[in-house]
Amino acid sequence: MGARRLVAVLVTALLAGCAPATATIDEATGPVSARRAPEGSYAVGVRTLTLDPRSARPLPVTIWFPASADRVAAGRFPVVVYSHGLGSRPDLHAGLTTRWAAAGFVVAAPAYPHTRQGAAHFTRADVRNQPADAWRLIRHLGRLDRDREDPLAGHLDLTSVAAAGHSAGGFTTSGMFSEGHPARLRAGIVIAGGGLPGSFAGPVAPVLFVHGTADAVVPLTVGRAAYGRTPGPAAFLSLLGQDHGAYLTPGHPGFAPVLATTTDFLRWTLYGDKAAGARLPADARTPLTRYDFRPAH
Repeated sequence: MGARRLVAVLVTALLAGCAPATATIDEATGPVSARRAPEGSYAVGVRTLTLDPRSARPLPVTIWFPASADRVAAGRFPVVVYSHGLGSRPDLHAGLTTRWAAAGFVVAAPAYPHTRQGAAHFTRADVRNQPADAWRLIRHLGRLDRDREDPLAGHLDLTSVAAAGHSAGGFTTSGMFSEGHPARLRAGIVIAGGGLPGSFAGPVAPVLFVHGTADAVVPLTVGRAAYGRTPGPAAFLSLLGQDHGAYLTPGHPGFAPVLATTTDFLRWTLYGDKAAGARLPADARTPLTRYDFRPAH
């Protein structure tokens, strides 16, 4: 088991406002959580640990969680596993992940052994092994939830899990949706990514794609092809004229619609929040974005 370190921090991470909307979407899934989606936002705590530190694939993990004072907030929260891109690391995505935690999700972000920034033996090909790492992390979170000595014990709703990621992390996310994956993986968010071989098989789950139309690293056609292959309900948020991910930076004009859309998508799929699902088209109704929704095949 990795070393545990709980860092009590309070992050003022308020959600971007979402205009009310009357638009609805064709829901193919019912509520998946008996817990009501939180109103307002939480302070955010952060913790780091290393999974299997003496193994051939040690996995440092950063976990952001809803906090109250210096501890995890009361209640159980759905879990989002967030995967970074090539040459990146979890803290570089904190602008987005801390805001998801503030909205009522526990976000666990692994630093993959051979694609993270500073990896001793960097190799792009290792992306194909990362979905298994992410599942290893989910199993470890289950052990923490049952460990009465762990600060996260009793706070993780591992019946409602989403996978999300940017670039190579988006491919990692799609690879988690392979044949035979557990039904508790209820949603995916693929940002500037596409599908690995064998992706989007097994139990059907909604998937949201986010992609810049001028992405020169992972072309838009790659994301659209993966969107077309998903068997369940799928949505596609296009960032018009945008590149490979500047819109993930707070303050960028694309950040607010990406935050609003991804947060409401998580509320809809993990909390069963129908109002959040109905807001999705309005979240993306800006001059910079276009939103498409496709029911299950």
